[in-house]
Amino acid sequence: MSILLNKDSKIIVQGATGGMGSTHTKLMLDYGTKVVAGVTPNKGGSEIHGVPIYNTVTEALEKTGANVSVIFVPPLLAKDAAYEAIAAKIPLLIIITEGIPPQDEVKIQAKAKEAGVLVVGPNCPGVITPGECLVGIHPGSVYKAGNIGMVSRSGTLTYEVALSLTNAGLGQSTCVGIGGDPVPGLGFVEVLKMFEADPATTAICLMGEIGGTAEENAAELIGSGEITKPVIAYIAGRTAPEGKRMGHAGAIISGDKGTGESKEKAFAAAGVPVAKIPSEMIDLIKIALKEKVAV
Repeated sequence: MSILLNKDSKIIVQGATGGMGSTHTKLMLDYGTKVVAGVTPNKGGSEIHGVPIYNTVTEALEKTGANVSVIFVPPLLAKDAAYEAIAAKIPLLIIITEGIPPQDEVKIQAKAKEAGVLVVGPNCPGVITPGECLVGIHPGSVYKAGNIGMVSRSGTLTYEVALSLTNAGLGQSTCVGIGGDPVPGLGFVEVLKMFEADPATTAICLMGEIGGTAEENAAELIGSGEITKPVIAYIAGRTAPEGKRMGHAGAIISGDKGTGESKEKAFAAAGVPVAKIPSEMIDLIKIALKEKVAV
């Protein structure tokens, strides 16, 4: 069992004929992901890497029975692409595109919530269930099937920690990149609840960063006792000066809100160990797993 994706997931790639879409369609196929269709307006009837292209998401769904769509289209076209997928009632929508205007992100998330469509992203690396399915831009070679759940606002940080876990013999159940924009779809709270309900996940690595209150919200959930599995955290950008955006649009400190210190304090209050550097997460996970076994 896993969260969000498994070996039977059927994927549509919106923007499959573009540069990014084409490249990552090939990489997803090479990983073993069931990419069943691409969608590019006015290119229906063609194919790329052996995958048929349709003009609309609705047509692709009717022909293939897909249940996931991933968006690789330019920022100013992303809202229309997302609206199309949501209107077609795709159960899971993963938006890789970076630079979508915040007002468009607000509209996308509102429409998706109204339709009951789960959204991961935007500006995220996507989701991978190692050994089964990769949707997005994760480098599949650094992952290994196992029992550690991962959820992160940073793509490259996810890859770094995943590789360290793999090298330490600790595989991953599912890795979810929620993205670093101010208006994300699924957040830490929702993904933590999914991992809590997932029999394949025994411990969780949470990688946050400065800006916003997503980490504080996660800490509150953990502190409430609703999450019983061990959680290890890391906060990126702790040394960033106030008002300086660090990497992601959402990674900015304003006044006393969203600081690394406030996030660390929130996790400490919830009993969550916080790594000072990413590599320290491996030792902390090992300790947490031993303590879990001892209990």
